[in-house]
Amino acid sequence: MESIFSTRVLAADGSVAPRIVAWSGAAIVASDDANGRAAALDARDLLVLPGMVDIHGDAFERQIMPRPGVAFDMDIALAETDRQLLANGITTAFHAITYSFEPGLRGAGTVRAFMAAMERLRPALGCDTRIHLRHETYNVDAVEEILGWIAAGQVDLLAFNDHTAALVEKARAGMSMARYVERTGLDPAAFARMVVAAGARAGEIPAANARLAEAARRRGVALASHDDETPAMRAAYRALGCEICEFPKTSPTAAAARDNGEASVLGAPNVVRGGSQSGGIDAADAIRDGLCDVLTSDYYYPSMMQAALRLVAAGSATIADAWSLVASAPAIAARLVDRGRLAPGLRADIVVVDDSDPRLPRAVAVIVGGRLAILDASRIRYAS
Repeated sequence: MESIFSTRVLAADGSVAPRIVAWSGAAIVASDDANGRAAALDARDLLVLPGMVDIHGDAFERQIMPRPGVAFDMDIALAETDRQLLANGITTAFHAITYSFEPGLRGAGTVRAFMAAMERLRPALGCDTRIHLRHETYNVDAVEEILGWIAAGQVDLLAFNDHTAALVEKARAGMSMARYVERTGLDPAAFARMVVAAGARAGEIPAANARLAEAARRRGVALASHDDETPAMRAAYRALGCEICEFPKTSPTAAAARDNGEASVLGAPNVVRGGSQSGGIDAADAIRDGLCDVLTSDYYYPSMMQAALRLVAAGSATIADAWSLVASAPAIAARLVDRGRLAPGLRADIVVVDDSDPRLPRAVAVIVGGRLAILDASRIRYAS
């Protein structure tokens, strides 16, 4: 049996107090008062918290293609991403891979290579890494392939994306789409033609979405919708079984999700930067107003820890409430009932944080499924 002591352990009941957390194998067996007992690891006054659960992170794309048209071997990219996740206290990560009709970073070749690499590497990765497949709804030709992945148990979360409708309008208006074109390797005119051709298949989308949603529900895969703009759009995805509302664009849309017991998800970078980079709702305001359940890394892995601790430093949330946004709430949303809290019987996913500077918190120890993945021996002592 292994164990760790700190004067500041976040217990499952939300209290922070001196405690010992003990685990055997992959599971926590006790989290209680020290009562004079010694622990194998002494974290002194550092924060001991449940490992974070990131249900939507796509920063790995920058490891695959750090510059437009410059691709790296998928195994190298995912191994480096794993190191970044652990260094930032993320013990469960859903890689949000987008499958679109376009070539390049989000096209069939990349997605197939990603799926194959995940099958090879998943057992060797330090972080419990899963697949969040973002299906671009206009990519109707991919439905059969995605159904196969769902049936094989390779998809852990399925999201419905629609970035195409807006692009069709831009293409028809002759507007610049440089931000999207550069990741495809196409010239602007060819990309515009491809977008317009995809847009012509809008009538096929409802039946395709229904097939995918039914397959996901049958396998117990959590379903999400992305960038819902209105309560009506949320209701349409709710009818498909989508219980996760990712990045609602307006407060009424977020409220519609919450009122129906669905998880409203926003990006942690939104909190750290002081607002949305895409003109969406302010995450800090949404948290204050009870319109946000989950924070994700979105495009920047360090943001989850930073966001939670900045909320605490600003007096906007207790450590228990702030940390639930990045640990227990995302675990519940993703149907992972075995993690997110430090309680007997749950997975021993633990992060020890130096929060002496809340603007620059640092993970000094990370334990994933009972295995020590990171340890700064200068900050945490082994018992003599």
